[in-house]
Amino acid sequence: MFKRQVQQIDDILNLVLREQGLETPLQQKRLIDQWETVTGNIVAKYTEEKFIKNQTLFVKITNPALRQDLTMMRHQLVKRLNESVGALVIIDVRLY
Repeated sequence: MFKRQVQQIDDILNLVLREQGLETPLQQKRLIDQWETVTGNIVAKYTEEKFIKNQTLFVKITNPALRQDLTMMRHQLVKRLNESVGALVIIDVRLY
């Protein structure tokens, strides 16, 4: 008889994603999707574009006063967004 090595499906999926180079893009997509949840509906209403480049989340905010308020909260936003996906995906947020 042989002994089987039993693994959970989520461990196997994470391993396959990592081997295929898809883990980081998937985490980036999840983080971008969490923007509205983390910031709330009011901020989401004034948000137009979001993308990640070089571990920096770029977000277009159409309201200048709101953009200034969020700029002062950049470090809190980075922390809360990374916590929402459970990984260090971004190190900065740039609002334009």
